[in-house]
Amino acid sequence: MDTIALDNRLSKPTADFLSRRHKLLINGEWVAAKSGKLFPVYNPATGTLLAQVAEADKADVDEAVKAARKAFDEGPWRKMTGSQRGRLMWKLADLIEQHLEEFAELESIDNGKPVTVARVADVPLTVDMFRYMGGWATKIPGSTLPWSVPNEYLSYTQREPVGVVGQIIPWNFPLLMAAWKLGPALAAGCTIVLKVAEQTPLSALRLGELIQEAGFPNGVVNILAGYGETAGAALAAHDAVDKVAFTGSTEVGKLIVKAAAGNLKKVSLELGGKSPAIVFPDADIDAAIPGTASAIFFNHGQCCCAGSRLYAHKKVFDKVLDGIVNEAKKIKVGEGLDPKTNMGPLVSEEQFQRVTGYMDAGLKEGAKAAVGGHKTGDNNGYFVEPTVFTNTTRDMKIVREEIFGPVVCAEPFGDEDLEKMAKQANDTLYGLAASVWTKDIGKAHKMASLIRSGTVWVNCHNVFDASLPFGGYKQSGWGREMGSEVLNNYTETKAITVKL
Repeated sequence: MDTIALDNRLSKPTADFLSRRHKLLINGEWVAAKSGKLFPVYNPATGTLLAQVAEADKADVDEAVKAARKAFDEGPWRKMTGSQRGRLMWKLADLIEQHLEEFAELESIDNGKPVTVARVADVPLTVDMFRYMGGWATKIPGSTLPWSVPNEYLSYTQREPVGVVGQIIPWNFPLLMAAWKLGPALAAGCTIVLKVAEQTPLSALRLGELIQEAGFPNGVVNILAGYGETAGAALAAHDAVDKVAFTGSTEVGKLIVKAAAGNLKKVSLELGGKSPAIVFPDADIDAAIPGTASAIFFNHGQCCCAGSRLYAHKKVFDKVLDGIVNEAKKIKVGEGLDPKTNMGPLVSEEQFQRVTGYMDAGLKEGAKAAVGGHKTGDNNGYFVEPTVFTNTTRDMKIVREEIFGPVVCAEPFGDEDLEKMAKQANDTLYGLAASVWTKDIGKAHKMASLIRSGTVWVNCHNVFDASLPFGGYKQSGWGREMGSEVLNNYTETKAITVKL
């Protein structure tokens, strides 16, 4: 067995956490997996062992669901007011904020992202999400409904928590995705079994410790680390789970739907994307170049809404392409703990093989790499070059399929007919996000209405706020995350009628 090696750049709280035994949070207690099995967690920048974590499977899922079921049906959680739930969520947000540096370091060594990014994005957005959703705990309304025959009946609705929720989150934003899932479910009054990604379980396990410290009742939040095909599949199929919420690939999302059919549990899915970034000739090119570069290279391209298809008008294509190539060349690829790093490694060997496989396929199919196209660094880390492909066509895999890495396909367009441009942007199985770059406000609004995606950014990309709903059309998913819309994922509407 590999020996755990702690980086001497880590703060003492982070080192102390890594040195602990990492178990499963079930019914307010940290317990070993029933099988006794552990799985290793590695630093993707170095290949060194970070931790051994308890590996949940079906038996552990059963225990966690039982705890969540009891907490919902019989525990103090259902008797708490929205105000009480909201105060707990605010307390949790305060605790996360107090441990910002620790969480930033955990995200960096576990996922690979630069610690400088985690400090200003992942952790603060997590804090904001819990505070925003804590406010909603007192504001989930019903309504009174008019009757066609007056004074005979009084009808009204109330929204109630859906019950026990199974939540399965990905590895690209481990802490933030936990907040996106936990926040609204807690605000609605649900109880939760959270299955975290096996590649990046550490920040969620630390979050579980703070959930206990904040004073949440036992069984309200249960956190399991394990593999998708065992723990994830068991959670999605469990008959005592009322709803499953999943963020991840479209391929796995389809498996979740099939697994949930047993008891017809409710399902929400935030899935893949192949998002276009469209630069019109009247755009502010000096803003569009770094903006579209960030659209694909942020978080190593491991974003479901990454701007992986770049369309620039032929009048400005060469300038935009040269600008993005220069942006890519300036990116320092390295370990996430290095404060000079702009882009860290991909998250795992599996993801490294996926992305480099797409790069190789693109070159074989005739695409040209204007920059990048290869792995980089030593053989210990999963590093790839920021890559811009040109000479691409619609039938290439790199244009059709989600790569989930820092790889963009750039293509010029010559016709400014908005309907034709929108048709090209919409020529994908996905519909998660898009960005439009233009100074013409009318053109911007028209394109936003023509593009079939859940989010359209104008003169920006990858802009998020807890108040903004996020989700996709077509095979990018069902339902929405964040904003007031997400509460529909975790509530049932009951109609009550009284004869007067």
